[in-house]
Amino acid sequence: MAIPVNAATNAYASAAKLLQQARPSALNQVAEAGQGDDFAKMLGQAVQGVVDSGKVADTKAMEMVNGRGDMVDVVTAISQTELAMDTMVTVRDRVISAYEEIMRMPI
Repeated sequence: MAIPVNAATNAYASAAKLLQQARPSALNQVAEAGQGDDFAKMLGQAVQGVVDSGKVADTKAMEMVNGRGDMVDVVTAISQTELAMDTMVTVRDRVISAYEEIMRMPI
């Protein structure tokens, strides 16, 4: 089963749109809570980095489809995107785990 290259482009565009929508509300709320400004910036930059690496991988894939790209560049870009995504998922899981542990602490 082949997935159209446009599906990947649409997925990255959707992720970028969600990031732009999340910044004004959720990330600003974290920043307004106190010392969270640096964390909110770091989180936004990390998500933007994943979106950017996805765009690079998509661009490399489109170049290869058009006959101007190199397979090694495509595989490298996809691997970097996969690593960035895995890192973000791991960080998310650790943050959720830390939050759950804090919620279990007795007051």
